[in-house]
Amino acid sequence: MRPARALIDLQALRHNYQLAREVTGAKALAVIKADAYGHGAVRVAQALETEADGFAVACIEEALELRAAGIRAPVLLLEGFFEASELPLIIEHDFWCVVHSLWQLEAIEQARLSKPLTVWLKLDSGMHRVGLHPKDYHEAYQRLLASGKVAKIVLMSHFARADELDCVSSDEQVAVFDAARQGLSAEVSLRNSPSVMGWPAVGSDWVRPGIMLYGATPFGEDQAIAARLQPVMTLESKVICVRELPAGEPVGYGAKFVTPKPMRIGVVAMGYADGYPRHAPTGTPVLVAGQRSQLLGRVSMDMLCIDLTDVPQAGLGSTVELWGKNILASDVAAAAETIPYQIFCNLRRVPRLYCGA
Repeated sequence: MRPARALIDLQALRHNYQLAREVTGAKALAVIKADAYGHGAVRVAQALETEADGFAVACIEEALELRAAGIRAPVLLLEGFFEASELPLIIEHDFWCVVHSLWQLEAIEQARLSKPLTVWLKLDSGMHRVGLHPKDYHEAYQRLLASGKVAKIVLMSHFARADELDCVSSDEQVAVFDAARQGLSAEVSLRNSPSVMGWPAVGSDWVRPGIMLYGATPFGEDQAIAARLQPVMTLESKVICVRELPAGEPVGYGAKFVTPKPMRIGVVAMGYADGYPRHAPTGTPVLVAGQRSQLLGRVSMDMLCIDLTDVPQAGLGSTVELWGKNILASDVAAAAETIPYQIFCNLRRVPRLYCGA
């Protein structure tokens, strides 16, 4: 059996959720969209259900998967509904729903609903992705209340640059949000992972930890809360071939790496078809037989090569950690000029094994 696998530490996941609660004192929706960032949404939800205040997913398909698995906790649809025909299902399964556009508001007003909705009313405070314009926000709130079809409204927005700790953009967005909600009496949700970790002065009754749940930092520099996170996923495989090469020999596609001296090369059963980033360059860190080493040459679809020259204890069958508790996913992502969100979400074909349940 091919040795590539992803080990998911559910105890580390719970630690990270509890950390989000501890540093904010707020209620927390665990963000498990995109199959829990590649970690397995159902298993993640099952691991957190007894303590989580609820979950957040992108769309109704992801929410229905949780209900089918027996998850009864609140589930927020972060993109709301895409067609008015979804509203009966939202009511039937008691989902919470983001309203970010006037057409969604109008659909609720026109719908015949068997019971009222819980709505999270989203303001575009400056990211300019989705969200109501500030001039429409107050009226939208009043229209939802007047419709008689809403039981509760939570006021929300989303930061565009909270991962930039020296950027004034987040403060500017808070000011826009505060002005738009003036006179409205409702709970507030502003803080995602970077603002949970790096913006303690931002008020929020509800927080929405995402990437921090999985133990990866959203920041490009050291940060105090990030240092307390525990990596949840360990992506590992084994050395399946060892080559002894003289100086001047190319390694991998395109001869992008040529041995500068006699070298010992390990071939690992892991590639971009598994989700390892294809653009990770020579020098990207790995751990083999308990010692740090590096990637050599281009990543192939199913295999990659690593340096065993200075790891004499490593050989055929040695375990290789591609990212995890020793090789941080954020470091691999930085080397590949991407972000840990993407490399987690790209995970595929690799079986997930769970521990710490």
